[in-house]
Amino acid sequence: LALSAVAVVLGTAFVAGSFMFTDTLRKTFDDIFTETSADVTVSPTAAFEGADTGAGARTLPPELVEQVRAVPGVREAYGDLWVEGVRMLDAEGEVIGSAGPPGAGVIWYTAEGSSAKLVEGRAPQGDGEVVVDSYAADKGDLTIGSRIGLVLPQGPQREMTVVGIASYSSNGSLGGATIAAFDDPTAKELLLGKDAYSAVAVYHGDDVTDEQLRDRVAQAVGSDYTVRTREEQAEETASGIEEALGFLNYLLLAFAGVALFVGSFIIFNTFSMIVAQRTRELAMLRAIGASRGQVTRSVLLEAAVVGLVGSVLGLAVGAGIASLLAALFGAIGLEIGGGLVLAPRTVVTAVVLGVVVTLVASLVPARRAARVAPVAALRDGVALGSTSLRVRSVVGTLLTAAGVLALVSGALSDDAGNAASLVGLGALVALVGMIALAPVVSGPLLRLLGVPAARRGAVGRLSVENTRRNPRRTAATASALMIGLTLVTSFGVLASSANASIDRLVDRGLRADFIAYQNTDGAFSSEVAAAMSGVEGVERVVRERYSNAQVNGEGTFVSGLDAEAFTDSLRVTLVSGELDALSRGEIVGTQPAAERAGVRVGDSVEVLLPSGQSASLRVGAILEDAEFLSQWSIPMATWERLGGTGSDSFLYLTVAPGASVDEVGPRLDAATAAFPNLNVYDREEFKDENREQINLLLYMIYALLALALVIAVLGIVNTLALSVTERTREIGLLRAVGMSRRQLRRMVRTESVIIAILGSLLGIVLGLAFGTSLQQALADDGISQLAVPVVQLAVFLVAAAGVGVLAALWPARRAARMDVLQAVTAE
Repeated sequence: LALSAVAVVLGTAFVAGSFMFTDTLRKTFDDIFTETSADVTVSPTAAFEGADTGAGARTLPPELVEQVRAVPGVREAYGDLWVEGVRMLDAEGEVIGSAGPPGAGVIWYTAEGSSAKLVEGRAPQGDGEVVVDSYAADKGDLTIGSRIGLVLPQGPQREMTVVGIASYSSNGSLGGATIAAFDDPTAKELLLGKDAYSAVAVYHGDDVTDEQLRDRVAQAVGSDYTVRTREEQAEETASGIEEALGFLNYLLLAFAGVALFVGSFIIFNTFSMIVAQRTRELAMLRAIGASRGQVTRSVLLEAAVVGLVGSVLGLAVGAGIASLLAALFGAIGLEIGGGLVLAPRTVVTAVVLGVVVTLVASLVPARRAARVAPVAALRDGVALGSTSLRVRSVVGTLLTAAGVLALVSGALSDDAGNAASLVGLGALVALVGMIALAPVVSGPLLRLLGVPAARRGAVGRLSVENTRRNPRRTAATASALMIGLTLVTSFGVLASSANASIDRLVDRGLRADFIAYQNTDGAFSSEVAAAMSGVEGVERVVRERYSNAQVNGEGTFVSGLDAEAFTDSLRVTLVSGELDALSRGEIVGTQPAAERAGVRVGDSVEVLLPSGQSASLRVGAILEDAEFLSQWSIPMATWERLGGTGSDSFLYLTVAPGASVDEVGPRLDAATAAFPNLNVYDREEFKDENREQINLLLYMIYALLALALVIAVLGIVNTLALSVTERTREIGLLRAVGMSRRQLRRMVRTESVIIAILGSLLGIVLGLAFGTSLQQALADDGISQLAVPVVQLAVFLVAAAGVGVLAALWPARRAARMDVLQAVTAE
């Protein structure tokens, strides 16, 4: 019962921890965005829904600030800027803060109702002075008078003096973001390069509400601008964070669901064996008048208590998991302010889930207990009957066949979205089918797996027969491990295939010898390209700028490219048209993008950038899916004419004839030392970097799935421990006829290893099928190469045998320590 409760604890802990962590994150960011927003915010209406809001987006003229300030009810209005990609460097030239959360540049102002407050020092005055946030000051060990470097999204690196330290929220947290604040003229010159603002921050007096002021300002400025209250602005700003948090919550809850599902097998086995051991007791209750319903309810009540206790403990463990996740996020720079949030929804969901899962898992054993005949109380050594496996065979076969059909359909489908859904559905149905079939297929498999053990003598044969004695119990125990290994193997195949696909993508699509980009902050200063062009041994630098856009009214992505030389750096396959189309000022699209837009070479398309400027461009070429290009590409001159961002997203560098990559690499690193966030990789380093990112994600998934594997191991321990208790007299007799304690331990250990290997083999086979099908379904989305991690799978099998040995330690020791006389005479 304790081990069953532990299974419930682990499952509900992940549910509770997921909710607590994401609720805490959500509150942290809601507080930040609410506190840092003005009473009313005026911003340019986006050129289209979802348009980028960076430095290349629409801006506001300075005159608008005075126009807003004159609106009745406005106490004060300030021109505002928020531009990301501004990174502060400490005395050693290292970036302050983490690469994950943004680094931003803003205009410094204080107003009644604003969260910005000076903690130390004074406001910035003129070029060369900056106010930093308290988090950056702490991380960078900055004080008033410190000299810091500033990496800017446009223009060269600057050096400035810290004249003030500010706080922007009540608890001092900005979620790990860093903020550098300048006076008005300096901010506009550094961040935009022109006299403009990105927003107007408006504050009202006591005689008007946010909503009233919003309506007055909106009427004054017209339809070209969007006016929001503090609450609306915070909600809009947080929308992207909410989506990310939603995905994180679903991901964590998915693993919690797996843990609870795996735990249900332990609960089922536990109550099945408890009911079997209590046969005479239950029969006696029936003999003295207990009804079937009373017996069923007594078992279910016991299960409910286990579920309730496990769920309550799971809430406590969940708080620990949430704290651990918060600490991990803090370690990578995402600071979470305030304490954990425990919402009523979290308590109710965790408790209800834990109790319901426990009750459902114990329902069949409870009904079986109610069917015990009163006459069974008079018998000795009664065992509960077992129904035929015929129904399970039919249902399992049908489900498995349906799942395989869905897997094959998904793998062969040309629609990537539907294909992935079909594969997911097929995997789920096939997995359920195999769980149903497990008692049927386990017999032959156990006989086969037991051959090596059986050849070692009577002890080995006994071990094999013990595993085959109760197919349902053995199958349920192995199924828990099967589920975990199925998921681990599926993700392993997908990750290996993704790594192989990246290698092929680089080999097929990249001609350049080096590629430069930033993992975070997106675009970087155009000064980098100029610095690299002057490096000895560099023949050519091709710039690519990147943004979302609209083409013929549909949302898409567009690149701005150096037209003359891009085919020297990127390998593309022409479908129709001419590759020099960019040089003629025309637009180039990939075949899928052209098909979606319904255009061919010679047709014209309307391109709209986030700046709000648009142009009608002739389609000059259509390419196959170009690995390093957006769906559409335009010449850099057209990009600049349409007001696209002046920062680069990627640089492709070709080494001059006679120069080597090994010689040029260190020179490039030296030339870009002033841009510490920039990554410059040769082709092999670029492959390694992408593999590392995929492997990091894979290891995180493995760590989460380890929870299910731990529960599966507990299931083996539980089954063996209960089995030892159930076979007390048998073990006593074996010891009486000469079996040594060492042989007894080996017998139990062998049983455990066979069960573990059975579950692992089934899981690996299913995982290979699921992973292969998913790779085929995603072939058109970039994972074009199938790769099976053979060494990894072999390690899984060896680890499974080790798991079996470890799981048997306590049950085997317990069996070996039994007193022979007491065991033989036990009832």
